[in-house]
Amino acid sequence: MQVLITYDVETITPAGKKRLRQVAKVCLDYGQRVQNSVFELNIYPADLVEIKNKLEKIIDPKKDSIRIYNLGKNWERRVESLGRDDTYNPEKDLLIL
Repeated sequence: MQVLITYDVETITPAGKKRLRQVAKVCLDYGQRVQNSVFELNIYPADLVEIKNKLEKIIDPKKDSIRIYNLGKNWERRVESLGRDDTYNPEKDLLIL
C-alpha cells in the first residue's frame, strides 16, 4: 500500500525539536522524504499499524499533528509532481550499477 505521511511538530522548545527528529526518523525507516515534512511509504498494512503506534508514543497531541493518507492501488495516477522530483518509484525497475 502506498501511504503519504505529513506532520507538523512544534519546535519552539528543545523537547519539540527532539520530537521532530524522532518523527522524521520513524518515517525514514519506512519510506522516503519527498518534502521537508512529507514522506511516501510503500508498506504493508501491518507496517502502518506499527508506524502509527511508534508515532503516537513520540508526539505531543496538544502541540503536534500527523496526517496519514492511504493513496490506494492506483496512486501513480493520483500523484502529480511539479518541478524537481528526486524521488524514486519503488514499484518500477531499479538499475543498480
